[in-house]
Amino acid sequence: MQVFFQTIIGGVSLGAIYALVALGFSLVYRTMGLVNFAHGNVVTVGAYLASTFYLTAKLPFAVAMVVAIVVTAAIGLVIERVLRPLENRDFDLMLIGTIGFGIVLDALVIMIWGATGRAVPSPVQTAPLSLFGLRIRTYDLVVLAIAAVATVLLVLFLSRTKRGAAMQAVAMDHEAATAVGIHVGRSNAIAFMIGAGLAALAGGLVGPLLYVNPALGGTLGIKGFAAAILGGFGSIPGAIVGGLAIGILDSFTAGHFQGYSELVTFLVFTVIIMIRPTGVFGERTVNRA
Repeated sequence: MQVFFQTIIGGVSLGAIYALVALGFSLVYRTMGLVNFAHGNVVTVGAYLASTFYLTAKLPFAVAMVVAIVVTAAIGLVIERVLRPLENRDFDLMLIGTIGFGIVLDALVIMIWGATGRAVPSPVQTAPLSLFGLRIRTYDLVVLAIAAVATVLLVLFLSRTKRGAAMQAVAMDHEAATAVGIHVGRSNAIAFMIGAGLAALAGGLVGPLLYVNPALGGTLGIKGFAAAILGGFGSIPGAIVGGLAIGILDSFTAGHFQGYSELVTFLVFTVIIMIRPTGVFGERTVNRA
């Protein structure tokens, strides 16, 4: 039983990272009806920026994270502004455009930082906590706390601010929101910025847990994408539940199916989606009819 709970604890911190990535996917999708296939690559950029500010510029980890989030959010804004002219012409071209941006970001990462990757030391050097015989890494608690705060802030922004309410209106009905004077382009830009910021937060937090390399965003992007689908694409609660579920499932399969953990994880994911195609919290998203 102790091994069971220890495995869950090990999966929750990575699950929180997947949830942040899934939130970025879901926020853009619920606002625009667009799957941003460059999102995983933005995670990679955020991870490298955070590690560079932390290791090279010698900034405190918290400051390095904030700077990386701001820079990456600006990159998200650039992506949205470049893709915006395609929105009213051919939405499929906009989708393909995100794939193109992903390829460009991948190439830039390798050009700037190389292909070898880097290890990021944990900013928290205190010994693991011991609770009821379970060992909990202090940094895992930091990851959970930051992810929880970011999620609460996002929910408050969407539910308590005028701009958040406008984004909710765009998510419910694109044409009706336009008819009542809501600036849809601005809502889309904010969605991209927040999504990119969440990607940078996930990339920066995962650095001390995993090896930062050009393929990092591919791994996190796929797991975050799966988490968003599992929870219900476009659903904020679904992204959280899906991320934690994928993280815990990952932890169990890594412990029991070494070498085949990814295969088993996605087999289980496939079975769940076959049973419930809309995901756990599937909801109506942007209407472009």
